[in-house]
Amino acid sequence: MESHGGEYAQSISTISELVEFAMSEYESQLIVYAMGYMHDLNRARDVVQDTYIRLYQQDVSKVRKNAKSWLYTVCRNRCLDVLRKEQRMILSDQPDLGQEPQLVEAPDHKVDQGERVTQLKACLDELPENQAKVILLKFEQGMSYKEISDETGLSGGNVGFLLHTGLKKLREIIPSDLLD
Repeated sequence: MESHGGEYAQSISTISELVEFAMSEYESQLIVYAMGYMHDLNRARDVVQDTYIRLYQQDVSKVRKNAKSWLYTVCRNRCLDVLRKEQRMILSDQPDLGQEPQLVEAPDHKVDQGERVTQLKACLDELPENQAKVILLKFEQGMSYKEISDETGLSGGNVGFLLHTGLKKLREIIPSDLLD
């Protein structure tokens, strides 16, 4: 592990010792990290618990050296998996798509869909070109980080950083009526 327990982590010989060490060193940090995705303490704890279960299933020699980064990567992936699964469950609870949708315009409807898209594109134009490009590739084209990396020639880490900073900036500049 990379912190002050780095020498100790290198001397760990069993996965049980590694899990115990990782829990004492990183559990609270991982819960806070997972909260950033899950926005619910119990769900964040569940994801972190699952992360440690997955660590327990690993070969100690393969994860001992980079356990901290391994934990954060698996925790993030588990958060995203849970969120995707929940989204699929929400979509499956929707009425049959074969039925004709009932469109009723609410009296307080502020901005129609076409205008929302136009305004959102204008907000994207305020971002640096590389941030806007990776956001469009991710959300408009539905590309994975790997596909975006292949398309742009950027590293996967750089793609993630550009998405994170671009989305953070978008949240600051998007008008509140677009978020309603």
